[in-house]
Amino acid sequence: MKKIFAFSLVFMMLLSFSGLASAADNTGSKKDIVDTAVQAGDFKILAAALEKAGLAGTLKGEGPFTVFAPTDAAFNQLLTDLNITAEQLLARKDLKDILLYHVVPGKVMSADLKDGMKAKTLAEKEVTISLNPVKVNDATVVTPDIAASNGVIHVIDRVLLPK
Repeated sequence: MKKIFAFSLVFMMLLSFSGLASAADNTGSKKDIVDTAVQAGDFKILAAALEKAGLAGTLKGEGPFTVFAPTDAAFNQLLTDLNITAEQLLARKDLKDILLYHVVPGKVMSADLKDGMKAKTLAEKEVTISLNPVKVNDATVVTPDIAASNGVIHVIDRVLLPK
């Protein structure tokens, strides 16, 4: 019953965010994670941060990678919460670690998730997955399973900060 509910929840989220999913579907798996996110249009701050931290090339690499991608709205909320500007965020010494905390090696689809599972990130720290709704730590997955040539993107509504 839990699996059916989780599948239904994921399916409803996919339908409600069909614009982003359609953009990803149009790219098929021909574009890498970075290009897929850039084409979606709601990840300008994430793309800038990846470039600044020197990670864009990594996420264009072979992979596979699972990326929990915060939207621009999520980054703007973080800027408000921390009372800093985007420029100050991009200048942080821990920017690379923050970004690596959003990446798990391998391709983890939403169907692979289990309540309470822990996943080790490229920042060498774990994130905790919960279901109903699907969350990564405190961030809700708003659009799961966006395919890319070198992995998968799950769009989240908050920026994850390593603890």
